[in-house]
Amino acid sequence: MPNKRTFVPFKGTAEQEQTLNEVITAHKGKPGANMPVLQKAQEIYGYLPEEVLVKIADGLDVSLSELYGVISFYTQFTVNPKGEHQVSVCMGTACYVKGAADILAEAEKKLGIKAGSITKDGRFSIDATRCIGACGLAPVMTVDEDVYGRLTPGEVAGILEKYL
Repeated sequence: MPNKRTFVPFKGTAEQEQTLNEVITAHKGKPGANMPVLQKAQEIYGYLPEEVLVKIADGLDVSLSELYGVISFYTQFTVNPKGEHQVSVCMGTACYVKGAADILAEAEKKLGIKAGSITKDGRFSIDATRCIGACGLAPVMTVDEDVYGRLTPGEVAGILEKYL
């Protein structure tokens, strides 16, 4: 039975924390500091865990809710960790009409997780995405930077096996 959500504990390194501290120090007191600090923090950690957001809020002397307001508005930010291999299934109109929901369901089944989650071993994460601009190849799934188009549910397991 697939998990609804998989919890992955935060594991930051001393080097990451030092880099984040330098970024916070460089932007402290400057107007509009939230956005560049959040962008750099996500670049450092791959996502924005609560522990990092608390550190940023304290360092910039802003509220945690202010930071959550920014990250919930901009789709570039994520509070969920990403796997070593990031699987995305396009749910844009062309892909959806051509069976993307079945592709997503098959990928979720194969990985044992739901969209927006990460496997317990951290190897895979899966997301349902908006249009990726490959409508002529619908339905489309990507794994990292590799694009797979004109998919059928029967092809999904074989594709994911390549990344195990």
